[in-house]
Amino acid sequence: MEQLKKMNQDELQAELAGKKVVLFFTADWCPDCNFIKPAMPEIEADFPQFTFIKVDRDENIDLAADLGIMGIPSFVAYDDGKEIGRFVNKDRKTKEQVESFLNGLA
Repeated sequence: MEQLKKMNQDELQAELAGKKVVLFFTADWCPDCNFIKPAMPEIEADFPQFTFIKVDRDENIDLAADLGIMGIPSFVAYDDGKEIGRFVNKDRKTKEQVESFLNGLA
């Protein structure tokens, strides 16, 4: 999974153009983030239509705030720069919950 460098919302829009992307907001200190991280390679393999990008919430705190990301881990999906869904809350997420969210994006 690639890591998003520090950027603002306009730069993010340029990055997302022409792609189907899932942003995975996380932080190294977050126990609920660390709970889902081992499942991420399998989730990525199950959804090859998406490019998964890890976003360090602390490094991109302004971007996270601009996007309304208050809890982590969180997932925000885009198609050609347009948001198509979000799984955003402060709760621990299971592989099944993340995959259910992604299946609902069709």
